Amino acid sequence: MSDITWLLIAVIVGLVQIMLAAQMAQKYRSLDWNVGPRDTSIPVEGTAGRLERAYRNFLETFPLFAAALIAVVIQHKSGGTSHWGALLYVIARIVYVPLYALGVKYVRTAVWAVSIVGIVMLIVAAF
Repeated sequence: MSDITWLLIAVIVGLVQIMLAAQMAQKYRSLDWNVGPRDTSIPVEGTAGRLERAYRNFLETFPLFAAALIAVVIQHKSGGTSHWGALLYVIARIVYVPLYALGVKYVRTAVWAVSIVGIVMLIVAAF
């Protein structure tokens, strides 16, 4: 699979996460709030809150992943390191979602660390 394919899969992971978080939050937020200006914040709890936080965490790491991967591709430096780095990031982000949703401690953090290792591998490949 090409590096760009992994980027697109990561985009799909983000889309799925936002849809899951929005669906679960619906229990706390009304349709009126959803279509309105959202001037007031309505906090969500439990699994819905964890899915929302998992998505926010994705938003923190995805730009770094995308920038590093694009740097690799633009420089024509795709290879073993970049492929493994992209694979690690995407798989770790997929595994991260249910772990966070279920409230699994420690393992979730280890999986997050694996995704960061993937980003670092992309940076190494770009240099």
